[in-house]
Amino acid sequence: MKEKRKVTGQLGVYLQWPLLLSALIIIMNVAVGTIDTTAGLAMCGFTILYMIIAVFLYIYKKKGIMAGMIEFSAEYAWIQKKLLMSLHIPYAILDEVGHILWMNEQFVQIIKEEKGNIKTIQAMFPEITKEELLKMEEDVSLHSSFGERRYRIELKPVALEKGDISPDSGLKGVVTEDKSLITMYLFDETEILRLTQEVDDQKMVAGLIYLDNYEEALASVEEVRRSLLMALIDRKISKYINRMSGIVKKMEKDKYFFAIKQKYVEELRQQRFSILEEVKTVNIGNEMSVTLSIGLGMNGDTYSQNYELSRMAMDMALGRGGDQAVLKNGEKIEYFGGKSQQLEKTTRVKARVKAHALRELMETKDHLLIMGHKLGDIDSFGASVGIYRIATALNKKAHIVINDVTSSVRPMMERFLNNPDYPDDLFLTGDKAAEMVDANTILVVVDVNRPSITDAPELLHLAKTIVVLDHHRQSSEIITNAVLSYVEPYASSACEMVAEVLQYIADGIKVKPQEADAMYAGIVIDTNNFTNQAGVRTFEAAAYLRRSGADITRVRKMFREEMVDYKAKAEAVRLADVYQGLFAISVCPSEGIENPTIVAAQAANELLEIKGIKASVVMSRYNNTIYLSARSIDEVNVQVMMEKLGGGGHRTIAGAQLPEATIEEAKERVKKVIQEMIEKGEVS
Repeated sequence: MKEKRKVTGQLGVYLQWPLLLSALIIIMNVAVGTIDTTAGLAMCGFTILYMIIAVFLYIYKKKGIMAGMIEFSAEYAWIQKKLLMSLHIPYAILDEVGHILWMNEQFVQIIKEEKGNIKTIQAMFPEITKEELLKMEEDVSLHSSFGERRYRIELKPVALEKGDISPDSGLKGVVTEDKSLITMYLFDETEILRLTQEVDDQKMVAGLIYLDNYEEALASVEEVRRSLLMALIDRKISKYINRMSGIVKKMEKDKYFFAIKQKYVEELRQQRFSILEEVKTVNIGNEMSVTLSIGLGMNGDTYSQNYELSRMAMDMALGRGGDQAVLKNGEKIEYFGGKSQQLEKTTRVKARVKAHALRELMETKDHLLIMGHKLGDIDSFGASVGIYRIATALNKKAHIVINDVTSSVRPMMERFLNNPDYPDDLFLTGDKAAEMVDANTILVVVDVNRPSITDAPELLHLAKTIVVLDHHRQSSEIITNAVLSYVEPYASSACEMVAEVLQYIADGIKVKPQEADAMYAGIVIDTNNFTNQAGVRTFEAAAYLRRSGADITRVRKMFREEMVDYKAKAEAVRLADVYQGLFAISVCPSEGIENPTIVAAQAANELLEIKGIKASVVMSRYNNTIYLSARSIDEVNVQVMMEKLGGGGHRTIAGAQLPEATIEEAKERVKKVIQEMIEKGEVS
């Protein structure tokens, strides 16, 4: 049965106008006949003749008109095909799964060398998968490369019926049923990207270099040779920057500013800022190696903004302990180095200055809230108690915010509950504390500087005056709205820092025995009985607390373990798997354990007692989250390791949390991070 074709639209109306005009002539004939019958009859003959001619022309000439229209359409389709074929933009038509049905000359030119091997678009651009094409309902734009050229690809779905395909299109035999086709345009952006890259390469990167231990290094060398030591360091830094066609200017005796082009940043990344290690080789008899901190800022809107980014990067490097480079690329932050243990500052000048600043802030407020981190440990609790003692000495009302009381904190906390020396509302939950925040409230955050893991993060948004005291290295996530920030990574614990502040903030503060016990316990736990990161000031703080009434035996008895916890720790040590011959990885059982994260941390410490183990990672499941406890002695920076897993901490003590992960997934992620650190030389 032949397919009937109809003429519709404006053209159909145009062809029917003689028939429509016949009706008007008939009406005219009737009007004339009404006026004069003879004239009407005469006109009637002409009307009939006109209608016969009109019908004849419409019926018998219609086929000829249609043939002319089809011939024009074919000519138009051929011209359209020719235009597409010679279109300067590469153009192709694909089926639903990516087979190339048709392509123009420009598209053929692109694949001419491999034309026989390319039947599907996936052979050119693997990013365009069959699954993506099948579910594509709207236009898609993506970027890819083929050969040495880079392209922007525009894909547009087109729904077609079988009758829509022209016999001369080349697709009639392919499209045998109603289906969707996909049109594809290629826009060569190789030159644009090259020029864009050239512009980016010419951008200025601002940088700062600080000598971490300037005073200590000079003190370790003979006085007559000190100028030579600084001259050698200056020469190394200048040579390093000049090698990248940059400029460097010494601002102070231990501070430098430099500027380089952005194209050299990738080279610095690849070399992992080799100047950090090169400067340590400067030795003219100095007992102490010089270490640097580097801060770089790039991709700011202005040069001054790049400088501000470099200052923020430097603050981050110093806050993490120095001997490292921090690159701040807009909001993105990258860390390099950080292998050395930061040396303890023997001077307490900074502690005294911070203590006086804290006192001035506290004197302007009537009410204090003291908060630690989630699942607070004894260091967090002891530091909170120390700040509480300062507040009461200054006649300020204070509360300690604790949501969840862990098994390690409970024995110490019970000494403050139902004690007539302390108010009943000494300890508050986060919700209760939030109701008390007003303009005269100061929030003191201890033992944590990451807002997401504070015990009540909402308080950080409610309180206008915030003070941070912490000993953990800073990460990219920090409490940004703190009025006073005292972060010292070399300190052994938050309790050590608070014990120093107590001695300077006011005269005659009397620390009660239970408070001294809590702070002393925090130092003992965080230093693993004074074996981990315990410096001169650590022992001085412990001696101060001992004089204040801390009882070593009482603290030891208070932290004896439950049998079930001890067995779990022993099981974690027994099940330890040694990875790469250097890293102990284990899992701490959590069934029947009140707080498996603490037991896991203890097991991680125990594993370091095994010869050949450079670092340990023990996992535990708690509240559908995998908690990682990482420990090392001196050869591995476990903070860097845990940061790669979204955590953080200290150089030798760190941790991370992996929500919704399984133990096996956590193990694989830890092993992958360790392998990356080994390949990058981050393991000594």
